[in-house]
Amino acid sequence: MTASAQRISGRGLLPADTTGEVRDRRPHCALLPVGSFEQHGPFLPLTTDTVIACTIAERIAAAHPVLLLPPLTISCSHEHAAWPGTVSISARTLHTVVTDITDSLRRQGIHSLILVNGHGGNYVLRNVVQESGGTGTRMALFPGSADWAVARTRAGAKTSSHSDMHAGEVETSLLLHAHPELVRPGYESAESADCVADEREHLLTLGMSAYTDSGVIGRPSLASARKGRELLAGLAEAFDAYAELFGIKAESHD
Repeated sequence: MTASAQRISGRGLLPADTTGEVRDRRPHCALLPVGSFEQHGPFLPLTTDTVIACTIAERIAAAHPVLLLPPLTISCSHEHAAWPGTVSISARTLHTVVTDITDSLRRQGIHSLILVNGHGGNYVLRNVVQESGGTGTRMALFPGSADWAVARTRAGAKTSSHSDMHAGEVETSLLLHAHPELVRPGYESAESADCVADEREHLLTLGMSAYTDSGVIGRPSLASARKGRELLAGLAEAFDAYAELFGIKAESHD
């Protein structure tokens, strides 16, 4: 077990580093998980995107000498506002928070930040990364659509990324693997759990409720812990290209 793996073992979703441990490690790159607090149908928790972002980030931190930051747990979920419990902040607020974190890291000598995004509605994060050019901080957004495509193929996901939009096969599989205690019963029934809504051209205008009663768009009945394990492994492998780009060396497994 690597030093990073020991740091994340058994701590849940929050980093447990001390300031001395960070000083001794001297990481030059940080990971910021970005989730949401939004409905994920009757079977998955409001924190699903945050749990997934943290799970991916922790897997990366187990293999690479990075500074793992605590997650941003509320973001841009306005299209889910029709369901109780969903809470959002504006895109400009999310932009400002991430930019402020970037500035703070730079003052500590950390000039690279990778945003591990678990919520597809955080469109503004692309702009944050785009605008980082020339600021003295190199940024990236992970996983990208190509990274997800590789992971989906490895896992044998049956639904397309378009059809599997929300609380479907992929998200349910990831939670079944990493945190099965969070998945409520009932997702296995294709008749009652699945919702196919491929025609949703006006989703941003009308919101999710125009296309689904349950809050699900996808087929959670196809989910499995095995697929979740392979999805996570595929994303971890896809991160290797980012590690090379950012000059992050994998930690020894001695």
